[in-house]
Amino acid sequence: MKAMSLALGLAFAASPVLGAPASPLAPAFGNTVVSTYPDGRTALLWLRPDGSYAAKGRRRTPSSGTWSVKADKVCLKQLKPMRAPFSYCTPLPDGETWKAKAVTGEPITVRIVGGIRSN
Repeated sequence: MKAMSLALGLAFAASPVLGAPASPLAPAFGNTVVSTYPDGRTALLWLRPDGSYAAKGRRRTPSSGTWSVKADKVCLKQLKPMRAPFSYCTPLPDGETWKAKAVTGEPITVRIVGGIRSN
């Protein structure tokens, strides 16, 4: 699979289940969200349709938790390796590659790469 165009914004694709709206993050399911930091290191994120996620930080430390969409943002709540006392929210993407800020406040470039990547 090639990198997907995300034009997510507030657009919701029709769900095959009784016409309910699908998640605006559906293009990320089964793919890898790659965040590149200014030093060139990358963090990896895998969103699942059930509202859970798995991740590897730029030092490849694994973590996991839950995600939700609130207004025009996706919010992550880390549960493992230890529960975070806050949620990290970032705007939904509106293109194939987009700029964001990491939980540390650093500027990052984010993109979705087709398939599940572990490195």
